[in-house]
Amino acid sequence: MSTARHTAKRPATVLLTVLATLLGFLVLGGLAPARAAAGTGLHISDGRLVEGNGDDFVMRGVNHAHTWYPGETQSLADIKATGANTVRVVLSDGYRWSRNGPDDVAAVIAQCKANRLICVLEVHDTTGYGEDSAAGTLDHAADYWISLKDVLAGQEDYVVVNIGNEPWGNTDPAGWTAPTTAAIKKLRAAGFAHTIMVDAPNWGQDWQNVMRDNAQAVYDADPTGNLLFSIHMYSVYNTAQKVTDYLNAFVDAGLPLVIGEFGGPADQYGDPDEDTMMSEAQRLGLGWIAWSWSGNTDPILDLTIGFDPARLSSWGERVFHGADGIAQTSHEATVYGGASEDDTEAPTAPGTPAASAVTDTSATLTWAASSDNVAVAGYDVVRVNGGTETKVASSTTTSVTVTGLSAGTAYSFAVYARDAAGNRSARSAAVAVTTDEGSTTPAGSCSVGYKVVGQWPGGFQGEITIRNTGTAAIDGWTLGFAFADGQTITNMWGGTPEQTGGSVSVTPASYTSTIAPNSTVTVGFTGNQSGTNAAPAAFTLSGTACTLA
Repeated sequence: MSTARHTAKRPATVLLTVLATLLGFLVLGGLAPARAAAGTGLHISDGRLVEGNGDDFVMRGVNHAHTWYPGETQSLADIKATGANTVRVVLSDGYRWSRNGPDDVAAVIAQCKANRLICVLEVHDTTGYGEDSAAGTLDHAADYWISLKDVLAGQEDYVVVNIGNEPWGNTDPAGWTAPTTAAIKKLRAAGFAHTIMVDAPNWGQDWQNVMRDNAQAVYDADPTGNLLFSIHMYSVYNTAQKVTDYLNAFVDAGLPLVIGEFGGPADQYGDPDEDTMMSEAQRLGLGWIAWSWSGNTDPILDLTIGFDPARLSSWGERVFHGADGIAQTSHEATVYGGASEDDTEAPTAPGTPAASAVTDTSATLTWAASSDNVAVAGYDVVRVNGGTETKVASSTTTSVTVTGLSAGTAYSFAVYARDAAGNRSARSAAVAVTTDEGSTTPAGSCSVGYKVVGQWPGGFQGEITIRNTGTAAIDGWTLGFAFADGQTITNMWGGTPEQTGGSVSVTPASYTSTIAPNSTVTVGFTGNQSGTNAAPAAFTLSGTACTLA
C-alpha cells in the first residue's frame, strides 16, 4: 500500500550521466502547428484547451489520491475553497489496486460539479510500466474507461480523461508511443468525445524527450484533435532553462500541454525549480496541477497536513498563496458561471478589516464582503508600510489569520478583492494591529527530540518534536538551535526558519503555535549537508533551555 502513494519522483538510475541531453533540443524539428478541432465541451483549438464557448481554460489545480483515501470526500470542497479550478483524481482500474466502479466514479464527478471544479480522471495502475513489474498496460486502462462510458457520457464540459498515469518507466521509453496511440484510437473508436490527456514516459518526466519528439505523430493519430499532453515536472527540472525549453517547445509547435503533476520540495535527486514552472506557465497560459493534496508516504509533497485545509505545509503555502499560485492566477470555468474573458469590471472595495485573536505571532482579520458583476473569487491581504505593500495572505472567505508576525510590533493591514477574470478592486481602508509582547517558557517545561528521517548525497530530511512538559499551555514560541557541520535548511513545514551561519531560529505556523500541557508539535524540514550531519547539541524555546528527548 505504501508504494501507492507518491514520494519524490525518481529519474533514471543513469540520470547523472545523461542529464545533459535535456538541454540538447532547441526546437521540435518537423512539428507542424496543431490543427484546431471543433467540439462541444472542453476541447482543443489552435493548440489551446478551451471550453465549449471558445474561452481558454487554464488549469490551476491539485491532485487528490481518491483511490487510496476514498473516505476523504470532503477534500474536493476543501480544494475548491483554496481557489483551485481543477482537481486531478487518482482512480484504479483494478489491475493493481481496488477498482473504482461506476457508482464511485459517478459520485466523484458529481462532487466535482457540485464544487465547480473541472475533473481530470486518471488511472494510476499504469505507473512505471516496463520498469515496475506491478504496473498495468494502457490497453487495460482504455478498457476500464470504456466500461465507464455510460458514466462519462455527457460530461464533456466537466471531465478530462487522463488515460493512464506515467504509463512508462525508464526502460525502453521509446516503447511508449505505440501503446499510447493505440489507446487513443481505441477510446475514439468507442465513441469518446472528451478531451483525452496523455502522460509522458520516464515516470512522466520525459527526460529522454520521447513524448516531445513524437508529439505531432501521436496528436495526428487522434481523429478529433482533442488531445492534451501532460508533463510531470519533478527533480529532473531543476533549472529554469530545462523548464522553459520544454514548455516552449510545445507552445512553439502549437501543441497543447499541461503540467499534470509537479513538486517543489527538494529530494534526493535534486531541487525542482517550481518558481519557473509556475511563472512560465502563467506567461504562456499553460495549466498546472500540483502534487498533491495529502496522504503521501513521504509527506514532503503533502500540500495539507492530514487532509486538514487549515494546516498547510510550506509546499501548500507556496502553491496556494505564493507568486503565480492558485490564489493569484486561478479562474473558475465559465461553464460554472465563472467570468468570461470579456469581464473587465472590478469588484467593489472590501470593508475595513477588523482584528481579533491577536497574539504575539498572529492576528485574525475579518471584513465586509465585496460585490461584483459576476462573482468575487477571493481576497488578498496586504501589509501596508508607508507607500509599500506586501501580500501576506489570501482567502476565498471574508476572514483570514495572518501568521508569522513578530512580537510587540505594530502592523497595518488592508484588503483587495479580485474576480475570476483577474480584475482587482480598490484597496480597503487599513487597520492597525500591534502584536502581543510574547510569551515565555518556564524553565524545565520543554523537551525537544531531533532525528534525521532520510538522508542522501548532499541532502537530508529532519524532524523536530517539541513537547510541553509543564502544566500551562505554551502560546507562541521561538525555537533556537545551531548546526555544527554547515547544514542549511532549504524547506520547512510546521514553522518558519531563519538561519544565520549555523544558528537557526524557528517561529511556529498557525497550527503549531499552541502546545497544550503534555502535548507535542512537530516541525519537519529538508536541508543540505556535506557528509557530516551531527544533530544539534542543544535547543531553547523562547530563550529557555529544553531537555533533549
